[in-house]
Formats: sequence, C-alpha cells, structure tokens
Amino acid sequence: MAIRRVFVANRGEIAARIIRTCGELGIETVLAVSAADRDSVPARLADRAVCVGPARSTDSYLQINTLVHAALATGCDAVHPGYGFLSERAPFARACEQAGLVFIGPTPEQIDAVGDKLRARSEAVAADVPVVPGATADTVQDAVDAAARIGTPLLVKAVGGGGGRGMKRVDVLADVAQAVELASAEAAAAFGDARVYLERYVSRGRHVELQVLGDGRGGVIHLGERDCSVQRRYQKLIEETPAVGLSPQLLAQLREAGVRFAQRLNYRGAGTVEFLVDIERDCFYFLEMNSRIQVEHPVTEAVTGVDLVAEQIAIAEGQGLRLRQQDVLFNGHAIECRINAEDPLRDFAPSPGRVRRAQWPEGVGLRVDTHIQDGSMVPPFYDSLMGKIIAHGVDRAAAVAQLQQALADTQIDGVATNIRFHQRVLADAEFQAGGIDTGYVGRLGPLT
Repeated sequence: MAIRRVFVANRGEIAARIIRTCGELGIETVLAVSAADRDSVPARLADRAVCVGPARSTDSYLQINTLVHAALATGCDAVHPGYGFLSERAPFARACEQAGLVFIGPTPEQIDAVGDKLRARSEAVAADVPVVPGATADTVQDAVDAAARIGTPLLVKAVGGGGGRGMKRVDVLADVAQAVELASAEAAAAFGDARVYLERYVSRGRHVELQVLGDGRGGVIHLGERDCSVQRRYQKLIEETPAVGLSPQLLAQLREAGVRFAQRLNYRGAGTVEFLVDIERDCFYFLEMNSRIQVEHPVTEAVTGVDLVAEQIAIAEGQGLRLRQQDVLFNGHAIECRINAEDPLRDFAPSPGRVRRAQWPEGVGLRVDTHIQDGSMVPPFYDSLMGKIIAHGVDRAAAVAQLQQALADTQIDGVATNIRFHQRVLADAEFQAGGIDTGYVGRLGPLT
C-alpha cells in the first residue's frame, strides 16, 4: 500500500528529519507535539501539528492510546516513531497495527525479541554470533556465584536497560552483591524490570555497530559499520564511518554476523546490530540490537547516499528491499558530533533555556540536522540534543579538518553547549590517530 499521511510520534531533530524526507516523497505529515513543543521548528515544518498532552513526556509522547487516537483522528495511515520515546516499545507497535495503522519499523515480536537483552543474547547464540562471556542471575547469590566463574572486572547489566542505566562495573568480587542490588533497583525504577545479568568487562573495547535493512522475509543487507567509541557515561557523543583500524578479516566477520543475526529474526525495516570489539583479543562480541533509526544514521547516509528514512517507508509499504548488497557503495569518510545543551564545566549538567542565537555551519560536505534556530526553546523535560553536525570528506583526515572548521563556525548563545568538548576531542592526537576505545573520554580529564 502507498502511504499518504504519516503521523510522526516524536519531537526535535529526528521529527524534522522525518518530515523532510516525507515531504520529498510527497507524503503528508502530522506531528505529535506536547504543550512545550507547540511552537517548535518541527511543528512549523509538518503539514499539521496536534497537541497530545502536557510538557512531560509521560503525559504526552509516552501515551500510547492518545497517540494512536490522534493518528486516526487526523486521517493518518502510518506512524513513524523516530528514536527514543516509544520507538522500541512493542505495545506501541502492536497498538498501531491493531488500529489499522502501518508501523514504520519492525514487528512487535521483533521488538520484543531484541528489547530483552537475555532473549537477544540467546538469539545471537542461535545465529552463531559471538557473545560476551556472562551469566544470568535470578538472585544475589546467583550473581555472586556467577561472578566467581566469570572473574573481574565485570558488568552488572539490566535486562531491559539502555543508555547506561541499570549498569554497574564491578572490579572486586566483594562488591558484586551491592552492585546487583543497585543495578536492580535502578532498572526497576527506569524500566519496570528489575532483572539483571552479568558480563565480562572488556577493558579495551571499541563500540562498533552495523546498519542493516531487512524486508521482513529473511532478506537483509548492511550499509556498513559505524564506530561510536567516543562515549561519556555510555552515551555516544561522536560517531563515524567507516571504522578505522580493524583488520579486513575481522570487519568482514562482523558484517556477516550482523546480517546473520537480522536474518534469524526475519527483521523488517532499519536496525542496528551493536558489537563490542575487544582490542586486546582482536575479536568481537554481540552487544544488542536497536530496532529503530539511530541518532547517528546520517554518517551512513553520507558515505552510501542512501536515505534510510525513505527505505524505512518503502519497506513499510511492502516494497521490500530496493537495494541489493552489491548496490551499496561506500564513498569517503563521515563523522558526526552531537551538539547538546549541557555545560562541560559543570560535569555536563543540562542547560535548558531559550536560544538567543543559533548560527549553524554551511558548506560543501557538511550536513546539519537540527530543530534549533534563533529564539528556540530547549525545554527541561527532554534530552538535551540540539542538533548534529556531520562532515563528509574524501578520507578521515579531511572529514576531521572539515568538522573542526564547522564547529568553529557554529555559534550558540543563550544556553551552554558541548562544542568546546568536541573541539578538544577533534584536536587530540589520540583521536586523530583513530581506533580509540570506549575509555578514551575518561582519559581526557575535565575541561578547564
């Protein structure tokens, strides 16, 4: 079926990005907005905006019934969930389908399969994809016994977690019980699921993920990998593609493993299979799969020329995969910086408020995805992402230099941002050499 009108169940830069592609495809858009986002840039870009509740996301963007009813009431035939909020909630996908709305994403069953980390781990094992040595823990004593077998350092991780919440590192066995109790309590509060499991901690690891597209019938292709190792508190800050410094053999195996995992699920739509590359052992392990579009998807679009949102829509319409693997060509190198409203001098504390001036960079090879302009509000109710600056060059050195100039040309007044942090990273010799591990940001020390 041809999709005529899409209900965008999200906000911020991803909402603006989805609206842009829909416009290019001749598809109308209706945007869900909270009371805090009525006057936002995405609200003005959409063909129509409908208020779905008060500012807090629990009263608006997370209200499944309200969103479904709003989509139906505005004559939409499909829903795009973006990322975050309800994008990886099977009940939302199921409610959309039960209401006769096309959910632009995977099936509810697939979301369930990868949303539970223990089940995803078992699916990886069944697909012959390497997993980090670990164990489940139904009780604190189970965790203590398992830790003794796995050895330290290790991670206690929430089964339903993400973004570093419900995750604790343990360096000595005597701390296992307390870490399990803390992680379990945090997971219960954040996700409504107190279950945890244990994994070996890889001391020098790289976070490398694979972008995949699936037709829902076993057909899967990949669009290359992304290195997301520049992280703070498990939150990605800078992403790039291709991942430099990996042997051709390891990279080929990683790509094959990601495709194989998605094929096992008969995956539908765009997804990302995430891996931890163990630098010391020269191997990789499955981490998880994100069943949605990723914040960092523009770097993949830059080097492949493929509009991932357009492919999501085509698959949702039943067109299947419009590309064969041999059709996917990789051109140059792309790097993305996430520009957040946060203060690096105050331990990256959020910095909500009104933006007096927003001057974003322009130029050949640059792309800016943002919902912020002069006078825009950064509400205190949501994440602090203001936009993303993407540089695409003939090689990594060119992309880094281009991004450095782009950051110098960016001027945001009224709220604090992490631009200085990005400038420091891009100028650092270790980063410029490539192949940094996830502990890199911790070694940088605080900004002064």
